[in-house]
This record gives sequence, structure tokens and C-alpha cells, in this order.
Amino acid sequence: MSLEKHIEEIRSGIKAGRFSNEASVSQGIVLRLLHALSWPAYDTQVVCPEYSLEGRRVDYALCHPAGKPIAFIEVKQIGQSEGSERQLFEYAFHIGVPLAILTDGQEWNFFLPGEQGDYGERRVYKLDIIERDTSECVARLNRYLQYDAIVSGAAIEAAREDYRNVSRERQMKSTLPKAWTRLVEEEDELLLDLLADRVESLCGYKPAPDSVARFLKENVILRSSSSAISPNRPPTPEPAPVSRRPGGTLAPSSIGFTLDGQHYPARSARDVLENVFETLTKRDTTFLERFASLPRHGRTRRYLARNPEDLYPGRPDLARDHSLQLSSGWWLSTNHSRATIERIIEMACDVAHIKYGKELQANLGE
Repeated sequence: MSLEKHIEEIRSGIKAGRFSNEASVSQGIVLRLLHALSWPAYDTQVVCPEYSLEGRRVDYALCHPAGKPIAFIEVKQIGQSEGSERQLFEYAFHIGVPLAILTDGQEWNFFLPGEQGDYGERRVYKLDIIERDTSECVARLNRYLQYDAIVSGAAIEAAREDYRNVSRERQMKSTLPKAWTRLVEEEDELLLDLLADRVESLCGYKPAPDSVARFLKENVILRSSSSAISPNRPPTPEPAPVSRRPGGTLAPSSIGFTLDGQHYPARSARDVLENVFETLTKRDTTFLERFASLPRHGRTRRYLARNPEDLYPGRPDLARDHSLQLSSGWWLSTNHSRATIERIIEMACDVAHIKYGKELQANLGE
């Protein structure tokens, strides 16, 4: 009889309530499937029942060579396997068994006890033979529990590979909120561009990067419950804004920047950016060449180039509307939020060997 047929008959038996206790699960499901997976189920030196371990017993020890456990199976009554992982792990840890299986006949949980994480994180796969397709049940049982695969080590290696994939997926999933928050907080240019372009496609008007950044920060970032304002307590009034730079120095009180004690007023953050580049060019004629040669500007574009088309590859509309030609002939990109403009100015200070926040202080407005 094929493994598929065994699984289908076991399904019918579970649905009909024929496996009413642990013994019936053990004999009618576990041993039957082991036999179908080519285990010599009646050789008690290979499929060892009630394996003794310091006064405790594991329901089955699968052995290779004979008498040497390579996997443990703990059997529970249907619906009663929850919370039994700890006992099974203690058994497996004691003698270094690499694979541990917890089953109630319907659910099969495959664990790698020697890996990292809590019990759930060390579970490679959870197979429900009622819920899963027959083909999936066959594939997973063969992958982790087929006799030749266990004996050759292929099953353990397959389980480890799947564990690594699950672990990577778990890590990526847990990091996604952090990555999203970083993109919003840092006003990532590509994110702002994508949202602004979609707004333009819907209504015909394209919002400024600062408007998009403000919308994201006010409406999208998931804030922790600890930062939520209690409904019974009025919000704490925000203090008057004071612009303070990394070095602890105050930025100029009006829009513009201060360099070496001299204040350069401006009308907007874009004007501040332009004036900083013009001023640093006057101080050092090699400044623009050195800035342009930086290996990386933005994630998708350059901030300074000989031609406006080089600032916005593939976006002639942005090159036309958001490029500024400096007095030197170089072109500067201007389609940025205030946060990005501040980063560009900080990059410019690094190139000019000026301490941003101390020697050069900027106020880009609100």
C-alpha cells in the first residue's frame, strides 16, 4: 500500500474518532506511517518503543546503528500535544539526538533541539495531515522521516536547511517594521518619490517632498503604546522649536546658515543648499569635483553633476523642473525634503573638512 493510501485511511479514522487514546495513536498511526516510510517497525533495536533515559521514557527512539538513537518521537493523544515540547527537548538534549518529533497523530511537529531560539523557533515544520494536501503530507514525511533519508543524514540536513530558511524568514519579518520606520524617519528619497508620483497620477498635482514626508510621519509610522497619549490626560504642550545641532550648538534663528561666525540668510531650504555649495566653492575651487567624485550620493540619484540629466536618470521631468545650475556651471538637484537637504549639507561639510553643527550651522526652516 502506498504512503498516500495510508494517509488517506488515517485521515478517515481520525475524522471517525477511531483513535481515542495515546495507545491507539501510537499503534494505529505512528507505527503504521513508520512502516510505510520503510522503517523496520517491528525491529525493536531500530524502532525502539519506550526508550529508557535516566528513569524517564521516550515513546519511540529511531536508531541507527541499532540501539543508537538518531531521532525521538513523543506521542500524545489527539489534541493533547500542546506544551509537551519541553519534556521532549530534555530527552533529546541529554544524549544529543538531532531530530525530535512531537505528534498526536494528526499534527506532526519536527524540531531541531540543538538550534537556537525558543521551542517554537526550533520547530522546522508543523504538518497537519487533516489540513494539508495529501501530496504535501507525503513530501514532508518523506523529507524528514523516511528511513533511508534518516540513515544517510539527508533528512537531518534537509531539516537544517528548512530551519535556516524559516529562521531567515522570521528575522526578516521581525525587522520589517524597523526598516519601514527607518525609511519614513530618514525620509528616504525613493519612498518619497514613489508616493509623490502616485499622488500626481491620481490627481494631476505632485506634492513636495516635505509634504510627503510630513504625511508619512503623521499617519504611517506605527508608534509604541508607551508613546500613546492617555485619553484622560491632556497632551503635553510642545515646547517652542529650538534648532540644535549634533555638537550641541544652536542653529541660526532665521533660515540660512552660519559659517565662521558669518550668517548667510536664505528664503528656503533650497536656497540654503545652493548658498552652502556656492560658499564652499569660493573657499576651495576643488570642492565640487571632490563632492561629485563621492562613490555614493543618494540611493537612486546623484546630488551634483555636470548635466541635469545625470541627476535624475530616466526622469527628464525632474531634471527639467528640479535642477539648479550653480555659478560654476555644475548642476545641483533640489527635489529633496529638508531632512535630505540637511544630509547633503553634512556630506558637503565632510568633503570641505568642516565640522557640521559647529563650524557650519544651518536652519532650514519648518
